[in-house]
Amino acid sequence: MNHGKMQTQATVGLYAAASALRLSLFILFPALPDLLTGRVEISTPVTSFKRFQEGLFLYNHNVSPYDGGVYHQAPLLLPLFSLLPDPAAYPIFTYLLYIVVDLLSAYALYQIAESGEAASSKLFTSPRKDKRWSGYVVAASFLFSPFTIATCLARPTSVFTTCAILHAIAKAIAGYPLTSMLALSFGAYLSMYPTLLLPPLVLLAYDRQRVDNTTPSLLQFASRCVATVSLCVSLLFSVSYLVTGSWEFIPSTYGIQLTLTDLTPNVGLWWYFFIEMFDSFRSFFLGVFWLHLSSYVGGLSIRIRSQPLVVLTLLLGIFAIFKPYPSISDASLFLAVLPLFRHVFPLMRYSFLTASTILYSTCLGPAFYHLWIYAGSGNANFFYAITLVWSLGLSLLVSDLTFAVLRDEWEVERPEMVGKEIRQI
Repeated sequence: MNHGKMQTQATVGLYAAASALRLSLFILFPALPDLLTGRVEISTPVTSFKRFQEGLFLYNHNVSPYDGGVYHQAPLLLPLFSLLPDPAAYPIFTYLLYIVVDLLSAYALYQIAESGEAASSKLFTSPRKDKRWSGYVVAASFLFSPFTIATCLARPTSVFTTCAILHAIAKAIAGYPLTSMLALSFGAYLSMYPTLLLPPLVLLAYDRQRVDNTTPSLLQFASRCVATVSLCVSLLFSVSYLVTGSWEFIPSTYGIQLTLTDLTPNVGLWWYFFIEMFDSFRSFFLGVFWLHLSSYVGGLSIRIRSQPLVVLTLLLGIFAIFKPYPSISDASLFLAVLPLFRHVFPLMRYSFLTASTILYSTCLGPAFYHLWIYAGSGNANFFYAITLVWSLGLSLLVSDLTFAVLRDEWEVERPEMVGKEIRQI
């Protein structure tokens, strides 16, 4: 009892410290949020708070927020923020909202870590399952990550998607598939790409069901989950239509991600490629890029069926690399879930190289962008080169985690190979 009470006090203290840090940065450095809001590493055309403010201004003046061609975010965020005082005059209320969303995300991450699902799922238990960090440590690594703090200060709408995804995973593990699907629906409504998380999330929720005579088959369960998500997204679309008065939000919010009409630079791989692309080949390569992004879902869900949480984590890492409009917010989500797999860290082979690559690109990315845009002593190749290094670092991390997880499974199947070196022939 005393241990539980101490842990609760420590967790409350953690949340208080994280809130105080964010609030002090907001108040002591009032120019910092606006500075970070303009950074292409954090704000994308589909998440930017600056663009969101323009859409909110139009909405508050009874003009369609999509008329200007600048606002590309979900319509239902507008009524939410219209309830708050003007962010320009009274920014403290917006600051508090983003701090609360970060704490909610950390709480979901804490629940995921405490469940032990990462090391011991229904179909697989790692022999290293005792080597894990507590929910307190995992939540702290998220709350005090520089990427998470920078994202909170820049106030992109991607933090709401992050919160929805983490709560969808937490509720699936807790055995509440309906709530999990509702959370995923909100994430899909806000950003579209969380829809690809549906197959592994269904598997995770199914594995966490209590087994009795009324337990449905996997096919029946999956059908119910898909129907739930479809119904919820349809309802959100209907309410969005009532708010905006037209279906214009669909091409403006989701069409832009499918067609990549806004080629504003970001940390992803798509923008530069399509700047150089001839229009006659554009549709073909859009299909190829989207096929590439979605093709990982089926393969990983089938191959690592016994560990759905691993599949979800790997997909979050892949999205951070190959999404049309990625930002460091996506990377912060992947890096937040990564500590759940403390038990396979000793099996990872390129930890130092990966960490060095990510730190290298994190430091040089802003410098190369400055040389290109402000100093005029470089060109687009400067910035795109460093985003390639950033993507390389994340790719190494994703592939290394995949290797470690598969090696862990393999050593359970073949105990005689424990500790022995693997050589590719």
